[in-house]
Amino acid sequence: MSEFDAEQLQRFLHRTLPEIDQCGEVVEAVDDNGARLRLPFREAYMGPGQVFSGPTLLRFADTAMYAACQAMLGQSGIAVVSTMTLTFLRPGRAGDVVADARVLRRGKRLLNVEAELSMADAGDPILRASATCAVLPGDIMPSA
Repeated sequence: MSEFDAEQLQRFLHRTLPEIDQCGEVVEAVDDNGARLRLPFREAYMGPGQVFSGPTLLRFADTAMYAACQAMLGQSGIAVVSTMTLTFLRPGRAGDVVADARVLRRGKRLLNVEAELSMADAGDPILRASATCAVLPGDIMPSA
């Protein structure tokens, strides 16, 4: 069972992520292998043609995968991205975005993780991401 519930993981993300990486994401659910996050809509996220900003979606996918890794690791380690692959599947439109992220494999020093982003009001994915994350010791994290 994960060391974190949704509220605890929310506080952990707020404490460990740089302010620039925080966009008001809300942790909705946590389990042993992953997390579900919601990115509340802001008009500032929209680019030309009223399409969701690609960099905003990339940042949200990265945060969701980090959350999934930390749900598995707890405070015993911290995950940092080594490689990431993104596939944009369709344009995101105005509205909340949800991310379902899960750890696929845990090795001694690496985690393989993936995330799927969808519009909250429609189930079709708009982005899929996969990453390999290195696990660093938990003692490098900022204190509570």
